[in-house]
Amino acid sequence: MERKHMNPSIFETNIFYLIIGVLLLFLGGLVQSKEIYLGLIITEYLIILLPTITYLKARGYSLKKVLKLNKISAKEVALIFLIVIFSYPVGVFLNYLMILLLSNFTELKPTPIPIPKSTWEYFLGLLVISLSPGICEEVLFRGMVMSSYEKLGKKKAIIISAILFGIFHFNLQNLVGPIFLGIIFGFIAYKTNSLFSTMIAHGVNNSIATTIAYLTMRNMDKISIESQDIGISMGSFATVLTIIVGFVIAIISGAIAYTLYKSLPDNSYEEDISFEEYTPRVVHYLPLLVVLVIFIIYNYMVLFVY
Repeated sequence: MERKHMNPSIFETNIFYLIIGVLLLFLGGLVQSKEIYLGLIITEYLIILLPTITYLKARGYSLKKVLKLNKISAKEVALIFLIVIFSYPVGVFLNYLMILLLSNFTELKPTPIPIPKSTWEYFLGLLVISLSPGICEEVLFRGMVMSSYEKLGKKKAIIISAILFGIFHFNLQNLVGPIFLGIIFGFIAYKTNSLFSTMIAHGVNNSIATTIAYLTMRNMDKISIESQDIGISMGSFATVLTIIVGFVIAIISGAIAYTLYKSLPDNSYEEDISFEEYTPRVVHYLPLLVVLVIFIIYNYMVLFVY
C-alpha cells in the first residue's frame, strides 16, 4: 500500500510503543547490566532506532515526511542551544520537586546512568549518553509518535508524545523533567518543521547533564569538605530555601527560554486533516494502558520492595 503521504495510525504507533517499551525494559536492562556503555549503545541503536526506521520503511511511510527530515539554519541551531540551556533549570527544578515528594515515602535510588569519573569516560558519555539518545529517541518520539498523534491536533500531539517520552524512561524519579523537556522539544520540532532541531536540543540537554555530573564528581571531595565547613545540613530550612531559589531561577530562565523560542523562524505548516476520520477508539489506547501498568509495577518494585 502506498503510504508516502500518510503518517502511521495512532493504534499501530501505540502497539509499536508497547513492544519497544518492553524490549527496552527487559532486553535493554539486561544488556546494560552486563556493560553499561555497550548496553546503552545496543539499547539506543538496536532496540529504539533500527526498529523504528525499519518499521516505517517496511510499512511504506515516507521517512522525510514522518520524521520531518528538513534542513535548519545556523541561526536556528544557535537559538536551540540557548533555548535548551535556559530550559534546563526548569526541568531540573521539576525533577527536584518530584524527588522531594518521593523521599517522604521511600528511599531514593541512585540514577542508573553512569557518572563519568575520568576525561575518557566524560567524552564517552557525551557520545553514548548525550548524542545517541538525541538521535535515536527523537526519531521515535518527535518523529513517529508525534506525527501519528498529529491527527488529534498539534498541541495534543506534543503533550501526548512528551508524556509517553517521560514514561519511556521507566523511572518515577526522572519522570516530570523529561515530560517538560519533551514538550519543549515538541514545540521546537513544529516551529522549525525539522527533527534535526530536536536532535540537537536533546543532545545539548543531555550534554549539560553529563558535564555537570562529571564536574561534580571531579570536585566531590572539595564539595564535601566545604559542605561540612559551612554546615550545609540545615534540615527543612535548607529544603525550603532550595525550593524558593530553584523556583526563582526556573521562572527567570524559563522566561528567557520562551523569549528565545519566539525568536525562532516559523517554518511550521498546516495540513488539511479531517478529525472525524481519525477519531481513535478506546481500544487504540489499550497498549498505552499496558505500558502504564508496567511502569507502575516496575517503579513500585524498585522503590518500595527492593
